[in-house]
Amino acid sequence: MSILNILHTIVLGPLELLFDVVYAIALKATSNPGLSLIFLSLTINLLVLPLYRRADALQEEERDQSLKLKPGVDHIRKVFKGDERFMMLQTFYRQNDYKPYYALKGSLSLLLEIPFFIAAYHYLSNLNLLNGASFGPISDLGAPDNLITIGSISLHLLPILMTAINIVSGIIYTKGMPLKSKIQLYGMALIFLVLLYESPAGLVFYWTLNNLFSLVKNIFYKIPNPKKVIKIICSITGIAILIAGFMFFTGIRRKALSLIVALVLQFPLFKNYIKRGNSKLNEDKETVSSDTAKVIFYACCLLMTILVGVLIPSAIISTSTTEFIELTDFHSPLRYVFRTALMAIGTFMVWFIVFYKLSSDKAKKAFSLGSVIMVFCAIVEYMFFGKGYGNISSLLIYDLPLEISAKDYLINLLILGIVAGAIYFLWKKGKSELVKAICIIGCIAIAVMSFINVIKIKNETAELKILADQRKQEKPEFSLSKSGKNVVVIMMDRAIGAFVPYLLEERSELKEQFAGFTFYPNAFSFGQATNVGAPPIYGGYEYMPYEIDARADESLKDKHNEALLVMPVLFMNEGYKVTVCDPPYANYKYVPDLSIFDKYPEMNSYITYGEFNDDSEERIAQKDNTINRNLFCYSLFKVCPVFLHKEVYNDGIYNYADYSTGSEEDDEWIYGHTSPDIYTCTGINGDFISSIRALQNLPFMTNITDSDENTFLSFANTATHDITMLQEPEFEPRNHIDNTEYEKAHAVRTAPGKKDLQINVVDAVEHYQCNMAAFIQLGKWFEYLKQNGVWDNTRIIIISDHGRAVGLNPFICDDTVDSLDPMCANPLFMIKDFGSTEYTEDNTFVTTADVPSEAFKDIIDNPVNPFTSNPINEDRKNDDVLYGISTEWSVEKNNGNTFSDPISFSLKNQNIFDADNWTYNN
Repeated sequence: MSILNILHTIVLGPLELLFDVVYAIALKATSNPGLSLIFLSLTINLLVLPLYRRADALQEEERDQSLKLKPGVDHIRKVFKGDERFMMLQTFYRQNDYKPYYALKGSLSLLLEIPFFIAAYHYLSNLNLLNGASFGPISDLGAPDNLITIGSISLHLLPILMTAINIVSGIIYTKGMPLKSKIQLYGMALIFLVLLYESPAGLVFYWTLNNLFSLVKNIFYKIPNPKKVIKIICSITGIAILIAGFMFFTGIRRKALSLIVALVLQFPLFKNYIKRGNSKLNEDKETVSSDTAKVIFYACCLLMTILVGVLIPSAIISTSTTEFIELTDFHSPLRYVFRTALMAIGTFMVWFIVFYKLSSDKAKKAFSLGSVIMVFCAIVEYMFFGKGYGNISSLLIYDLPLEISAKDYLINLLILGIVAGAIYFLWKKGKSELVKAICIIGCIAIAVMSFINVIKIKNETAELKILADQRKQEKPEFSLSKSGKNVVVIMMDRAIGAFVPYLLEERSELKEQFAGFTFYPNAFSFGQATNVGAPPIYGGYEYMPYEIDARADESLKDKHNEALLVMPVLFMNEGYKVTVCDPPYANYKYVPDLSIFDKYPEMNSYITYGEFNDDSEERIAQKDNTINRNLFCYSLFKVCPVFLHKEVYNDGIYNYADYSTGSEEDDEWIYGHTSPDIYTCTGINGDFISSIRALQNLPFMTNITDSDENTFLSFANTATHDITMLQEPEFEPRNHIDNTEYEKAHAVRTAPGKKDLQINVVDAVEHYQCNMAAFIQLGKWFEYLKQNGVWDNTRIIIISDHGRAVGLNPFICDDTVDSLDPMCANPLFMIKDFGSTEYTEDNTFVTTADVPSEAFKDIIDNPVNPFTSNPINEDRKNDDVLYGISTEWSVEKNNGNTFSDPISFSLKNQNIFDADNWTYNN
């Protein structure tokens, strides 16, 4: 990152983000790019109006002081020369408490205008939403207006109109001012004309509105008692917002927000009456010194910078460093923390301080008090609220929509009110030194916590670099023999078995492609996450969660690795050629650490996830930009009040105006998907792309041989886990999806002998679609195997480690199971044996731990675990009760010797369809 980029991020980054958020909110309300520009101009001007008013006051103060000193300065310049003149001027300035650099106050408004102009220029010039958008007589807001055409000559009217308004405003503003001030303003008007003449109409329109606002402001301040008029306008605006909010908003949260805004806007008009009614407020006691207030303000700014810019982003990255790294284009994720820190520096250490420095002494103390309240409320928010929103991706998007109850809102507001009241009480009681000490200690504590997170990320990044180097390999491939026996175990993470009959019924070609498979709907999984659900699949019943916990002197990582190696080692010992692809959580890493196979050079191991992505610079840069923007917004989301969470989060878009303007091309994905309903979606889940492309390339990876060599393939894939909405009926990813017609036509999905399946929840829709997409790709591979003569001699087991609660309870059972959706523990289980040709369904009870026995059947007699010497069989399936557990899914958190805080569930009578057979021990 260059110095210029760093400066741009610090100074202009917060302004551009502010423009983007305001414009996105306006666009959501108006659905009109032109009207949104008006809203943007009005909002930004109102926000910075106090800043410009104070700058104008300082400018007027400097001008008056200069006029007062002018006779003396002129006299000194006339009488003295050289060094003597210089010394006399310095003495004269010192005697009058004036410093030469005070002259810069006369240019303060101009200096403030420059960053806002550059930020607006950069933002609006690159706003794709304006391209092709019309507004009134302007046909394209993304191009020069060309409103006047004379023959072949086109004139841009908006820049001329902008300049005319600017000059008129300047005439009013500079009335009675010296010539120097007038020349400065008129000169700037002409410079803006030159700079913006060929600019997009949207940008010029925005700046014209700014000049119009400035003109109205200058006229307004010439009228008598302008402050009273402003107060009345604020009050009327508040009443209008309240009425509009209650008329057009449906949710209580937004109505409450309208009420709060309306009450705030009444305060300027009624604050004097409030003060008169409270004698204590009318007392002018100095409880906090100016110096102490200043230190407190700066400490609060620093604390917010570290909290928002370093601690929160480093904390979320450190929980899953792997997800923030592109192994094929390796860079440290600390660059995201660095960029977020720059944005926080710009927000809290630059612009907050700019507002503070331009404030009056009285306002500075108010700023200090407000900053303390902001800091303590932010810390409370981060530490105690917003914890139960679900899993979050590297794009800072939760896997489920935010669900916040009215009770949550009230509790949060009550606690924040108590915190704010306590701070105000301490402040008014003269406990500012205590407050200052707490703020300084808070800075140190948060800095230390941030440092620990950064070191953790640094260390994990170094480990991942080793894994990235492992990926510098040949393309994944595996052999299947035409004459020998082939055994294939496919683990589809979180695939939902209950969907299978409906998938095959909806896509008739799947019935032919899956001919030969037996589907087992009466299947049980021992966990609701991969760290618990995968070991039984690969190692059998002695890797059930309670059996794993019984070996309490060994680490979970070692026991997990052991389970992953059971089938490969036994097949290798039997003379099979073994290939393992994407062993889940190998060495307890999200990106599998293939070093666990180093002891077995005869085995081939690969990572297919992401191997077939288009790793173009554009794709990676777009993903980086999304993370960079969302990470800072996520930090703000974590410290803002709960009643603003949905507004800030904005379904994972974080009020990004250009979010929906991406291309439909596969190499220009909009990363991060948002589904407002079960029919439509914008954007995609990048993890799904990485997974589904591995399935699409199964034929490419398959090496058909004429030898009689036996082969074993273990292959895992997460396309059914990393869900996203897909375009139907193709069931393929798109940037912009609308399945309204298809879904309404398939509102009720049916299958012979099954309940009607009605999916009305986004999570369930996305799971169904991604399960379908995976089956389509597997079906194509099965066709490839048939065409190449390796079907009848191949045994294929398709299994999932667990299911998912997708809001369809009680779909499996007739009655609801208390606190448990059996879909969580109902995995996909299908077997195609050697020579089988018909698709069948079998209600025989099976569990995920049956997989090794089924894989070894008629190949390895009486198999024995090579690590424990225990027999591998299905005897434990006949236990009176089978136990599973629900526990922390993250292997970065849950990595001791036993599973942390397990909550057990159980099944009896070998029948998942009877609710009475399930027990959930919460």
